[in-house]
Amino acid sequence: NARIYLNGQLHENIKFEFNTESIMNNAGNDFFVLDAIAKFEFNDMVNIWVGRQLVPSDRAELNGPFYHSTYEFNKTPFYPSDQGSYTAGKFGRDDGINIWGALTADKKLTYVVGVFNGKVGGSDQDDNLLYAGRVSYNFLEVEKNPGYYTSSTYYGKGGNILTVGFAAQYEEDMLGSVAAGTGDFFGYSVDLLGETTLGNGGVVTIEGEYKRFELDGANALELGADAAVGGVNDGTTINADTNMAEGDFYTGTALYLMPGKVGIGQLQPYVRYTYNDEESSSSQDRDEYEAGINYIIDGHNARVSLMYQYGDLNSKGRLNYSDATGDDVHAIKLGFQMQI
Repeated sequence: NARIYLNGQLHENIKFEFNTESIMNNAGNDFFVLDAIAKFEFNDMVNIWVGRQLVPSDRAELNGPFYHSTYEFNKTPFYPSDQGSYTAGKFGRDDGINIWGALTADKKLTYVVGVFNGKVGGSDQDDNLLYAGRVSYNFLEVEKNPGYYTSSTYYGKGGNILTVGFAAQYEEDMLGSVAAGTGDFFGYSVDLLGETTLGNGGVVTIEGEYKRFELDGANALELGADAAVGGVNDGTTINADTNMAEGDFYTGTALYLMPGKVGIGQLQPYVRYTYNDEESSSSQDRDEYEAGINYIIDGHNARVSLMYQYGDLNSKGRLNYSDATGDDVHAIKLGFQMQI
C-alpha cells in the first residue's frame, strides 16, 4: 500500500482531509481517492463530516488495515461498504454525511451516525440510501483516536481500557437484480476491547466481536448462489451481492505484551479463534484457530508477526460465501508491517 495523507484547516471550525491509496497487485496498480472530507467540527458533542469517508461499522473495520493487534485482520465477513467490488466504495468508504461526538461530559459515551449513497444502480433502481451508526461506551479510560476511528490495541500506552460498541447498517434493495428479485441488507455487531497494564509492565489485551447479517427479501440467498455460477444474470447483478453472507459470526483474540525488550522490541504472544456460521445451504460454516507471536518494535509503525493457523477459513476464503468448499488446512505465515 502507498498512501498520501493531506490534512488542513481553513478556520477554527472548518478542516479538510484528502487521502489517496495505491495498491500494487498482479493486475497492476490500483490508484484511487480514499478519503475526501470537509469537516465542520464545533464541539465535543456535535461534529459534521461531509464527503467520501469511513461508514460507521464495527471496530474491526474502523481500525483500517494497519491498527489491528494482529497482522491479518477482520476474519468475519465485511460489511457491504468494505467489499472492494461493491459500488458503495473501497476499504469501508462511501460518499455521505457523518455526525459524531460524545454524548456525555466525560466523553465515555460516543456516537457516530451517517447517511450514504450506498449501492448505485443494479438491484437498487430507486437509489435507496445506506444508513449506518455506531455507539460505544468507555467504562474505564477514554480511547483517544482521530474522530470516530478506532484501534485494537494501544500497547499499554492508553491506560486501562474496557470499551463496548454497537454498530448497525441498513440498505433497501441492496441485493440481487431487477429481473430476478431484490433483497434488503441489515447487519449489526457488538464488539469489546479490554486492555490493562500489569504491575510487571506486561500488557494484557482481549478483543471480541459478535456480528449478525440478515439478507431479507425474495430470493436474496438463492439469487446470490445462481449468479455466482452464471445462472440468474440480467446484466445488473454485481459480484459482491453473491458473496454476501447471512448468519452469525464470532471472533475473539487474547494477547500478552511481555515486559522488557528482547533486542529492539517486545514479544507479544497471542491466540485467536473465528467461527462464521453462515445460514445459506449453498455455502458451509467455516472456522479457524490461530496462535502467533508479534515482535513489537514501534507499535503499529513497525512490527513482525509469525503465526500458525488451522481451519477451513483459508481454503474457503473470507469473502466468498457462495458454494464455497474447502478442507481444514495448516498454514504458517510471516508478516511485516511498517508505516512511514
